[in-house]
Amino acid sequence: MESYAPGTTLHPMPTVAVIQARTGSTRLPGKVMYPLDGTPTLTHVVERVAAAEAVNLTLVATSTEPPDEVIEAAATRAGAAVVQGSETDVLGRFERVVEEYDPDVLVRVTADCPLLSPVVLDRVVKRLQQSGADYSSNILERTFPRGLDVEAFTAESFVAVCAEATEPHHHEHVTPYYHEQAERFERVSVTSGEVFDEEWLHERTDLRLTLDEPADYELLRRVYAEVAHDGLLDVRDAIRHIDEHGLDELNAHVEQKET
Repeated sequence: MESYAPGTTLHPMPTVAVIQARTGSTRLPGKVMYPLDGTPTLTHVVERVAAAEAVNLTLVATSTEPPDEVIEAAATRAGAAVVQGSETDVLGRFERVVEEYDPDVLVRVTADCPLLSPVVLDRVVKRLQQSGADYSSNILERTFPRGLDVEAFTAESFVAVCAEATEPHHHEHVTPYYHEQAERFERVSVTSGEVFDEEWLHERTDLRLTLDEPADYELLRRVYAEVAHDGLLDVRDAIRHIDEHGLDELNAHVEQKET
């Protein structure tokens, strides 16, 4: 399994991980409920987030729309807390998390990343905590495959974002205001070379491990069916299998939807 070097400490402040999820995907409706190894994609994401040492509470933020009742039910079965709000105002859902749980740190991930690495999540949170920054992620400088994206930010800075972010895309995508106001918010980054010792895992931006289109699902379905795993499927084993069997060709043509 992925592991830290001896002496690593976490939990210096309460951290809530928020998995944003909805059934209304434009390219692959209902994708977060697609089964992988007999288990919904959303459940895999919940379990992987909950396995992170830095996370005190795993929460799914979905909408109040009737189609998303299935997400509420699946999240509850998986052991996650649930917050519901506007389908389009995702920022508002995160704001409800702050109001209801009063965390020091929020972690943002999406429900279409069933190979999300708990270790990557921990490193992003640790970087935020140790740096004293407002925002930390592994996407400021892309060195990881798509599908391992993690963002963490302080609740204090997020309250300011909620008060000032007024454009529709701010409310749909939650964190753009941090980047648009980069001179105001201190941001720090985590790279793949800092997380993985193996050089073949560095700079793997050639891979798509996220679920947006049928081709993505075929890759992820095969990985979960073909890679032996007891408990969480280690992302390193998944990438090794993809490399050895040329599975990256399955979804190499898919263009990432820009947000």
